[in-house]
Amino acid sequence: MQKTNEQYDRVITRCRELFIKKMKDYGPTWRILRPETLTDQIFIKAKRIRTLEINKVSKVGEDIWPEYVGIVNYGVMGLIQLKLGFADKVDISRERALELYDHYIAETKALMLNKNADYGEAWRDMRVSSYTDLILNKIERVKEIEDNNGKTLVSEGIDANYQDMINYAVFALIKHDEQESE
Repeated sequence: MQKTNEQYDRVITRCRELFIKKMKDYGPTWRILRPETLTDQIFIKAKRIRTLEINKVSKVGEDIWPEYVGIVNYGVMGLIQLKLGFADKVDISRERALELYDHYIAETKALMLNKNADYGEAWRDMRVSSYTDLILNKIERVKEIEDNNGKTLVSEGIDANYQDMINYAVFALIKHDEQESE
């Protein structure tokens, strides 16, 4: 599990660096997005990944890996929006946005470590395409919960589903890094 811990941190460092660069370009303008919009953004990323996995060709010349980074970052934004609500204008500083990013990544990583212990690192034996399908499945679940005004009878909430999507995307990026280093 120590290897997973270190690999997770390396992937998150890359995702965080992109988050910081985007914030330098745009600031935390994503604060105006409703959670449903962020769910749709994650859907767009996951749908593109699945299309590229099936068709094996990209018309715009970009592979799937940046899309997984996008899923991580949009997932964190979604967690922040669930907690703070959306705003009509940018209402937090770049520094506060980064503090919140780090907070929700730490929570999401802790969840991964607990589940990883219970499941015996089963994710390592899965195909990357399964992560894509599971992310798409989680998106559909989130859409249903959103359509029910956030209410569930026995199921996890939106936040847990966002966390799972983030973790599946991180697993895909870890697998990619492992393939690259071979």
